[in-house]
Order: sequence, then C-alpha cells, then structure tokens
Amino acid sequence: MAAFGLPNFGQLTEAFRKAQQIQQDAQKLQDELNNMEIQGNSADGRASVWLSGNQEPLKVSLDESLLQESKEIIEQATLDALSKAYEMSTQNMKSRMEELTGGLNLNLPGNDFTD
Repeated sequence: MAAFGLPNFGQLTEAFRKAQQIQQDAQKLQDELNNMEIQGNSADGRASVWLSGNQEPLKVSLDESLLQESKEIIEQATLDALSKAYEMSTQNMKSRMEELTGGLNLNLPGNDFTD
C-alpha cells in the first residue's frame, strides 16, 4: 500500500525499467543516425549534399556543367541541395524520435524537432 499518495515500489521499479529502456534505445538511435547518409539534391540535380542522420555535413558533389555557371547559380544550387538534405534529415530525426518515445512530446532541451 502506498503511503501519502506515493506510488508503490512496483510502480517505481517499472517506471525506472522503462526509463532505462528508453535510454538504451536512444543510444542505439544515436548510433544509427550517426551512420546514416541523407542526400539532398538541387532542383536540376547538378548539386548534391549529404548529411548524417544527425545533420553532420558529410560531402558535397557539384556536376561539371554547374561549375561553368555563374557564382550565384552555383551558390543557389548548393544551398538548394543543402536545404533539401536538411529538410529530409530533420523529418527523419523527428520521425525516429516519435517512434522512440511512442509519440510523447517530451520537449527536451536541444531536441526541438517541431515543424
């Protein structure tokens, strides 16, 4: 019987076990995201940018024909590719975090994956 409105020991043990499982799953997810490569392309496909699942920049590829264009066109194509990779990475991270937490909105610092 719980005294003073406190949960019984079994409930506390179960809550602790669930917290440990979430922590283990979070570490596994972190490792998966680190090993992921997400590619974003410019609209014309001549610029590509790859980010990890944690949005770490990995590489950039620019088509030879794009390099013949003006500086502004090259910059815009690269920015478009980066934006697309970032959008895909953010959506992937948000989706994976929702799976991990069962859709709970934990609103943890540094994890603002809201739209």
